[in-house]
Amino acid sequence: MYTYSNNGITVTSILDDRREKESGYPVKIRVTFKRERKYYSTGKTLSEKDWQRLPEIKSKTMIAIRSDIQTVFERIKRIVIELENSEGFSFNALNLRLGKIDNGTINSAFQTKIDSLIESGAIGNAEVYRNALRRIERFGGERITFDSITVDWLKRFEKDMLNDGRSFTTISMYIRCIRALFNEGISMGQIRKTLYPFGKKMYEIPKGKGRKMALNLQQIKSIVTYEDGSEATAKYRDLWFFSYLANGINMNDLLKLKYGNIVNNEIYFYRSKTIHTTQEKKEICAVITPEIQVIINKWGNEGKSPDNYIFPYLKATDNLIRQKVVIKDVIRRINKRMKMIGTTLGIDGISTYTARHSFASVLKRSGANIAYISESLGHSDLRTTENYLASFEREEREKNAKLLTNFDN
Repeated sequence: MYTYSNNGITVTSILDDRREKESGYPVKIRVTFKRERKYYSTGKTLSEKDWQRLPEIKSKTMIAIRSDIQTVFERIKRIVIELENSEGFSFNALNLRLGKIDNGTINSAFQTKIDSLIESGAIGNAEVYRNALRRIERFGGERITFDSITVDWLKRFEKDMLNDGRSFTTISMYIRCIRALFNEGISMGQIRKTLYPFGKKMYEIPKGKGRKMALNLQQIKSIVTYEDGSEATAKYRDLWFFSYLANGINMNDLLKLKYGNIVNNEIYFYRSKTIHTTQEKKEICAVITPEIQVIINKWGNEGKSPDNYIFPYLKATDNLIRQKVVIKDVIRRINKRMKMIGTTLGIDGISTYTARHSFASVLKRSGANIAYISESLGHSDLRTTENYLASFEREEREKNAKLLTNFDN
């Protein structure tokens, strides 16, 4: 019914009539490469008659089955194409990307997911899953079956983390990892839908409310003109300012910028945070303002060949793990200096995140078009940008509302 073929790899949906079940034959996705075949479950079974008429049948039940089969087919097809275009196809790589579950434990599913993320270069996400796995194993052990993760288990896990001083932001991040593995397992037919513990009247993941502090122009001016005679303060302050000016670029992307990213006095880059999670890769363009150029001239690498990093922190010989270590260290140093500057100036909560939030909010308050802000941030749609800006607008409304009763000034 569904078929894809390219470069000697064939992906097709089939009715596996080798072994009949009571409800019919299982529908599978068969992948063929170099005469080797692997079968991946869709979680559906059909009779031969229903399989033959599935493409045209109009009943709601059969339409839903057809949709579920297509979802699994499209997922496998997409991963096959990604592998073809990157490191090359192999069944091992396909299984890693699919997060194939071994022995029915959440632990092995986590490890497979971590390996897959590292293989694809998503080191940051891999670290999130690794941290979540450590915390889960600390609570539940090294062999936790999927059927043991019930609503009650999740509530007890949440309470355990709260008692340990974890924030709701961290809790929701870790539990979203568990939910993602459930969703992947169900989509591949490896976990029964009846085991799914998430949703209304079941377990609802708490919403962590991160502090999205956005500065105004006067605060930003006081920060970027701050001097204490220390070269380290000036350098890390300037990197923070560069982030603010360059569309709120995060530090991971900033430190990976090379001189080759500069074209016609503009910086072009992709957000590493979303490049592995979105099909459409949106290139972001930031104008090199005089202030940005001053920072590059002052702190940048002298060698300006296209393959050289703009800032002298990463090296061409660094692997992905080493890059992550270096970037985390630089972020720590920047946040330490910015907190010190904020304490001196009486501005709380300045961090590398604040630069991005401030870029968006300053443009919004200045009347910039939402579509332009969205494109500059690299968001996939306007709704994401509107949600992103909503918290800043609420902060502004609350601050202005307090002025109405500020009787002492």
